[in-house]
Amino acid sequence: MKIDKKLIKELKDYLDEFNLSEIEYQEGTKKIKVAKNISGVTNISSNIPNIPPKKEEVGTKITSPIIGTAYLAPEPGAKKFIDVGTQIKKGQTVMIVEAMKTMNHVPSTSSGIVKKILVQDGEAVEFGQTLVLLK
Repeated sequence: MKIDKKLIKELKDYLDEFNLSEIEYQEGTKKIKVAKNISGVTNISSNIPNIPPKKEEVGTKITSPIIGTAYLAPEPGAKKFIDVGTQIKKGQTVMIVEAMKTMNHVPSTSSGIVKKILVQDGEAVEFGQTLVLLK
């Protein structure tokens, strides 16, 4: 296995630039995680799992614009923004992703019917992670 030092350096730079404590990157079966410990020293780990790639879902994907925590409703106990089978319009809020105490509304990138909601309420999400699949 060849270690991609350039990618690791780039991920470390993102830690500093965005004041993050850790960042994880995955492409296929290659997974790299870069993290800072409390003393500020950077730990680097890399592993290649023997997990077969997931079968790609067919449909229009709505992805997370940021790293954060996904919420399916505007506040605890409130009605969810969407449910499976809901007809939605382009630009309609499908959920909220909280990052650094800021609530970021995630708009639909196109109109359609909700086929699948791929995250749970309160689940941590990554940048670019598919949140919702539309028909």
